[in-house]
Amino acid sequence: MAQFVVRNIENGVKDRLQRRARRNGHSMEEEVRDILRNAVLEEDVPGRGLGTEIAAIFADNGMDSSLMNDRSRYECSFDADASTTRSHRYCLA
Repeated sequence: MAQFVVRNIENGVKDRLQRRARRNGHSMEEEVRDILRNAVLEEDVPGRGLGTEIAAIFADNGMDSSLMNDRSRYECSFDADASTTRSHRYCLA
């Protein structure tokens, strides 16, 4: 098994690690191993996209995803005036 030394840990961090280890019934060394092991495992979990994260936030707030996916409810047309640089989009719900 590999070993390494971590130097210059703040006293407050060391104290909190000792309390956490005591609370979990571990030595401080075992507690640090658990923390490192869990941190590495979390990295292997694939992240979700921004849209998925936003949808999860609003999932319990009555937001109906079928409304967001039903594009047939909208009629849109796009008018571009060739004589100007202006264009207009009209959507009716």
